[in-house]
Amino acid sequence: MTSPDQLFADFEAKLAETQRKAEQMRAEIELVSVSERSKDGQIKVTVNHAGNLTGLEIGPIARAKADLDQQILRTMQAAQSRLADAMQGGVPSIAGSETMAELIEQLNAAYPEPEPDDYIEGGGGYGAIPDEDSRFVADHDTPAPPPPPPAPPAPERRPRPTEPAPDDDYFSGNDFLTDEGDRR
Repeated sequence: MTSPDQLFADFEAKLAETQRKAEQMRAEIELVSVSERSKDGQIKVTVNHAGNLTGLEIGPIARAKADLDQQILRTMQAAQSRLADAMQGGVPSIAGSETMAELIEQLNAAYPEPEPDDYIEGGGGYGAIPDEDSRFVADHDTPAPPPPPPAPPAPERRPRPTEPAPDDDYFSGNDFLTDEGDRR
């Protein structure tokens, strides 16, 4: 029969081994990074294990391009989409197949493959941006809204009296905030 002290000692040993493996796995995961270059080779991005940008190199030709920001983002998305493969190759099987499968699934969901270069977001689909004549135009014109109703006539203004109105003060000229008046 096993004593309670032996059960606690075995449990603590298993816990220490699990913690050691978790620390080793975390250290290996933190070493994973992916670098990707743009198609013309002028942009290079590096992302870490979490998909965060850790390096950016821009060639002189790319700096003059009007769509530099989009090319950087596209290259970064391509690097992020390769994180799952890099994680499988860079982290040994110490994590266990179930844990690794969950990690890979999360990375694939977070960083999908970027759309092809000729994809135009917003309904344009693939190919060049359509010119103004080939865009969707409604078959009928929307009627103009009715004009607003005429403004009501301005009220008639009475002239101001030139002499002061008689004193209608209830307190008969005494200040009601002082004790100078009659109180009843």
